[in-house]
Amino acid sequence: MRGRGRRRGWQQGGASRLAMRFVEPTLLLLLHHRPAHGYPLIEQLSEYGLGGIEPSALYRALREMEDRGWVVSCWEEAGTLGPPRRVYRLTELGHEVLGQWAADLQEMRQMVDRILASYALHMEEGEGDYH
Repeated sequence: MRGRGRRRGWQQGGASRLAMRFVEPTLLLLLHHRPAHGYPLIEQLSEYGLGGIEPSALYRALREMEDRGWVVSCWEEAGTLGPPRRVYRLTELGHEVLGQWAADLQEMRQMVDRILASYALHMEEGEGDYH
């Protein structure tokens, strides 16, 4: 499968569909650290392997999170050199959702570790070569 370019169709502005599933928990984590507006969030997402996300996808995710009550936003005019910027802050519900995401990710990590360990053992035993 690897040689056939399977992942090519899964790209969205540089991030795979799988990676896009981690945008929301990562944004919640970033906003847990501090309120922020869009451009710093885009830059910080790349530190978590989510680089190349289109700004429109980021703002759509933030709007959806705001609709769910996970974040709130307001226009910040003071201290900006340019036009006002929309700054996003985590809500109490957003803190709870982040905690749920963390627990789910820990559980997923354990499942992935078991799958990878089983695969590695299978390959070591020489049972994975089907030429």
